[in-house]
Amino acid sequence: MDVRIQPRRLSGVVTPPPSKSLAHRLVIAASLAAGVSTIKNLTLSEDIEATLRCMEAFRCKWEWQSQDTLKIWGCINKECDWTGLPRFDCGESGSTLRFIIPIALALAGGGEFTGRGRLMERPQEPYFQIFDRMGITHQLRRGADAADNAQNALLTIQGDLRPGEYRLPGNVSSQFFTGLLMALPLLDAPSVVVSTTALESASYITMTMGVLERCGVRVRYSPQLNGFGVTPEVYCPFEETVEADWSQAAFWYAAITLGSGLRLRGLNGRSSQGDAAVVSHCKALSQDGTVAIDLSDCPDLLPPLAVMAAVRRGTTRFTGAARLRLKESDRLATVHQMLSALGGAASEEADSLTVYGVSTLPGGTVDGANDHRIVMAAAIAATRCQGPVVIRGAEAVKKSYPAFWRDYENLGGDVRVL
Repeated sequence: MDVRIQPRRLSGVVTPPPSKSLAHRLVIAASLAAGVSTIKNLTLSEDIEATLRCMEAFRCKWEWQSQDTLKIWGCINKECDWTGLPRFDCGESGSTLRFIIPIALALAGGGEFTGRGRLMERPQEPYFQIFDRMGITHQLRRGADAADNAQNALLTIQGDLRPGEYRLPGNVSSQFFTGLLMALPLLDAPSVVVSTTALESASYITMTMGVLERCGVRVRYSPQLNGFGVTPEVYCPFEETVEADWSQAAFWYAAITLGSGLRLRGLNGRSSQGDAAVVSHCKALSQDGTVAIDLSDCPDLLPPLAVMAAVRRGTTRFTGAARLRLKESDRLATVHQMLSALGGAASEEADSLTVYGVSTLPGGTVDGANDHRIVMAAAIAATRCQGPVVIRGAEAVKKSYPAFWRDYENLGGDVRVL
């Protein structure tokens, strides 16, 4: 789907969707619990559908109690006789894939994993290095021709996840830590998960620990080890409400910084979500001059922050961003391309992006790159463009924020499907 947006400031009140990061963790925890759990304020993005689909492969059950309330019957209290490896369709969700891999090893001795888009190209080396030491086999088979490689790739992992010490780098993705922290309590002896580097995106691990604590699972962080102690636990059922998503709120904050009259509601000001840092970054970008922003703990904020930086008086340098090359798109490249397509100015390095503020953005055509955050950032940039903005592949927002275009139009945005 391609759309054309006529430049127009937005106004009104908007509630960001529920946190996708928190929803992933709650759905998995509920599925592992010995009983029935209830999750409120949950909406189905494509990524959350992927996680629910994978938990069904573990033979858990779920049903909607109302439009936004999900009841989940956990699978951990069932003795499953696996006659073969379960198959997990992870869609395009990196969180789903990395969270489920160690859980599949703990519960079913492994699994077969498929995905779409760039998912199966995204690195799993921190897991593979551990698996090689433990004798766990892993094989990635790609499609017969280059065009089918990503869509038809099949990752097969088989073996026993055993208690012990797990060492992995903390500067690749916190998702590997979350996967292990959720899987290791299912084993019969204590384990330790150690970060061999400085731990980036630590706020997401804090979120994981909060969900585990809510389920009666204790994980202790040791500064001396730069790691986490995990003991065997039984996941307890729970009732929880998913708070609003600061990652998605960041796009509306960008619109406000660009001159739209919006009010946001439903956000938790004391949230463990790392992307709540958008508030302080907005203040910095509202001032003239040179600004440096380290994205190591909040990489998903680059697209909306770059749009804010595009029309400010000054230069903005975004650092700690190498991991963004491994997202749904190479986000350092695609953010750069988006700004250039709209008439902005930026330069790109291996792990950073520098944006040079301009007085106006003429508008133009943006390739959404099958990346939900690029599409949403371009839509917000359109509020400050002089001419129309065409976005190719605008349906990518379904990955995380299915109601984005509805909310955009309700706030006064002029969107036409081409």
